[in-house]
Amino acid sequence: MAPSITHPGFLAGAWRDFPFEPFHPGVEICRLHDEGEGGAVALLRYAKGASVPRHLHQGIETILVLEGGQSDDAGSYGAGALVINPTDTSHAVASAQGCVVLIIWAKPVLMLTS
Repeated sequence: MAPSITHPGFLAGAWRDFPFEPFHPGVEICRLHDEGEGGAVALLRYAKGASVPRHLHQGIETILVLEGGQSDDAGSYGAGALVINPTDTSHAVASAQGCVVLIIWAKPVLMLTS
């Protein structure tokens, strides 16, 4: 059995010191854990005005907005919002002001547009 992964002080902002790398134009990723078969836990950091194209959730996607705000087809979500996107739903995501989110994918997403 693998040991637990812990990040002390996470909600107090310790994640700000984590390394990020390019993900999509204007969006960076910090991979916290890869579960295999597409399951993963990561941080996404959106620059002001950045977006992620429409994609299909092949498994549940859970998002916690840590800083800033983002929006999708269903609404806008500020810091502290928890968003759960069920399997077989799709959306495009944008952040007018920029944001950082904790995201958990049960399975990989399928990009529908580029």
